[in-house]
Parts: sequence; C-alpha cells; structure tokens
Amino acid sequence: MSRDFGREKRLLTPRQFKAVFDSPYGKVPGRHVLLLARENDLQYPRLGLVIGKKSVKLSVERNRIKRQIRETFRHHQLELTGWDIVIVARKGLADLDNPELARQFVKLWKRLSRTPSKASAEPGAANTTHA
Repeated sequence: MSRDFGREKRLLTPRQFKAVFDSPYGKVPGRHVLLLARENDLQYPRLGLVIGKKSVKLSVERNRIKRQIRETFRHHQLELTGWDIVIVARKGLADLDNPELARQFVKLWKRLSRTPSKASAEPGAANTTHA
C-alpha cells in the first residue's frame, strides 16, 4: 500500500464524520486530544480532523498541527488499515512543539492499532472451533 495521503484516505463529508461520532468503536484519549475510530471495511484507513478556533486560536497553529498529524498518520497507515479515524483537538494542543506532537501521535496510533476489530471481539466470531 502506498504511503501517500490522497483524497481517498480523508474523511470528507459531514456524513462520514457523523458515522464516526455516532458510533465510535475505539476511543483513545490523549493529552489535549481525543481520537475516535470506527471500522470502515476498506483496505486503507481514513482520517478526519476537527481542530476548531475554540481549542487552537491561530490559523497558523491549526495548520501546523494538521500537518504534523497527517505526517504521522501517513507513516503509520499500515497499522491502521480498516479504521475511519476522527481527531478532536482540545485546549493546550497548540502548546506542544512539533517533536512532542509527533511523539504523542505515534503513541496514539500504536494504541489504536492494538484495539481489536469488532469482528474479532464479537462472541462467536469466525475463529471458533468445533470439536
């Protein structure tokens, strides 16, 4: 799989965002950020960012944060295959410098990648054996 961040790897419509907000299967809280995830039945992950003026005042800071998040996402796509992910920024996120932002998101991606998929977590999933 390519490590690009093309249009197909982004959540674009309000409907796509709403699906994740309404029924997130994985929730990973971090410092100054909340990561919500939902399975997408695709061969690649998709990312959506919610970084409002309320939590990050300056547009240059919002843009810097988005660039950092997208870059770490790009490098960890293989571990995140099959997830739609929405990142919600909270106050204080702009106070982190780029290396700290990158470190935090690498940890968040790892925590999310360890979240079991719904299919393997359901009782009676495909991995049951009969004697």
